[in-house]
Amino acid sequence: MYDLIVFLTLIALGYGFGQHAERKHFRSILEREKELKTLLCFSERRIPEQEVPVQGQLVSGSVVISIDYFKQFVAGLRNLFGGRVTAYESLLERARREAILRMKEQARDLGADSVWNVRLETAAISQGAQRQQVGSMEVMAYGTALIRKT
Repeated sequence: MYDLIVFLTLIALGYGFGQHAERKHFRSILEREKELKTLLCFSERRIPEQEVPVQGQLVSGSVVISIDYFKQFVAGLRNLFGGRVTAYESLLERARREAILRMKEQARDLGADSVWNVRLETAAISQGAQRQQVGSMEVMAYGTALIRKT
């Protein structure tokens, strides 16, 4: 009985710390998105004609985010019954937004006004001998930053 209580306590603590870390990361993302909201990103391949001469520069942002063990356990149970796996949806959203923010920060540091032809690449990083469980998610955002020539 003692072992069960310790196990359940550890699960509750792990879940609580995981939720806290995720909320903290989302708050950080929201703050940085507010800072960079004036730097626009477009997925269009062709850059429109510019009245002011500009220089194009490749910019990118990459992030690897891991899912905590407890969400992975719950996601495994969800796979048995089907339906949305919200734990992985949250993981992918955080990774995508973080990668775009890192790309925008690099563009801002170069003095860019906008980023064009933005693309996202994702990769699941597996764990275990059977390579069935997703342990981490990598997302890379890249595009062409337009920098006004001086």
